[in-house]
Amino acid sequence: MSITRPDGRQLDQLRTVSFAPGVAPHADGSVLVSFGNTRVICAATIENDVPRWMKYQKVAGGWVTAEYSMLPYSTHDRKARDISRGKLDGRSSEIQRLIGRSLRAVVDLKKLGQRTVWVDCDVLQADGGTRTASITGGCVAMAIALNRLMGEGKLNDFPLKQLVAAISTGVYQGEPVLDLNYPEDRDATVDFNAVMTERGEFVEVQGSGEEAVFTSEEMTSMLDLAKKGTSELFTLQKAAILEADRPDGDALASLAGSFGK
Repeated sequence: MSITRPDGRQLDQLRTVSFAPGVAPHADGSVLVSFGNTRVICAATIENDVPRWMKYQKVAGGWVTAEYSMLPYSTHDRKARDISRGKLDGRSSEIQRLIGRSLRAVVDLKKLGQRTVWVDCDVLQADGGTRTASITGGCVAMAIALNRLMGEGKLNDFPLKQLVAAISTGVYQGEPVLDLNYPEDRDATVDFNAVMTERGEFVEVQGSGEEAVFTSEEMTSMLDLAKKGTSELFTLQKAAILEADRPDGDALASLAGSFGK
C-alpha cells in the first residue's frame, strides 16, 4: 500500500535535521537541535560535585542527569509552566528520566570523576519527537562540554564511549514510517521510540498501540527504520561536534573523530 505523508516525505525519510552549536554561551556545551519544526535547546553544564546519595553510598565516579521542559509557547495552546502547578507533570518527569538514562549509557562515569553533567533540554517548538530530539541534541551538547573539559586538561581520559541518538517510528495509515511529525503522531495506530548507540545497540525501546495492535513483522520494520534513522543522525551529530565554536577547535576535531572506534 502506498500512502502520502503530510509533508510529502518517503516512508523511511527523516525530517530535515540540523544542529546549531553554541546557542547558550554560559553553558559548557550547547546546541539548538531541529527535527523539522521541532526545536529544542540542549545545554550541558558540568559541576565539580556529585549527588548526595553517591557520597553517602561512597559510589566512585560522577553522574549524568537531565531536565526537560516545554516552554509555554512551544505548542499551539499555551502550556502552563510546571512551577505554576507546583510540581513537574508526569510526562516531563518520564522524559527527563529517559534522557538521563540514555546519556549515562554511553558515559564511563568513573572516568568522569567527581563531577555531575547536567543536560537541560528546553523545547522551543513542538511538532512531534521532542524526546528523541532532546536525547540526540543532549548527546551533542554533552560531547562538546566534555571536549572542552578535555581540552582544558581537566580530564585524563575521555569519558564518552560512543554517541547515542533517538528517533520515533510508528504505523501511520497502515504503513511503518520514520520520524513522525505531530499530525502523524496524533493519527498513528502504533507509536515507537528507539534509543540506540553508535554501535547499533539498543538503550531503550518504547512502543505501544493506540487503540490498536501490531504484528511482529511491523515491529521488525519499525526497528529497521530506527536503525536507518539513527545511523543518519550519528553522521550529523559528529559534524555538529566538529563545528562547535570553541577556542580549542583542534582538540574538538581530534576527539570527535575518535567516536565509534
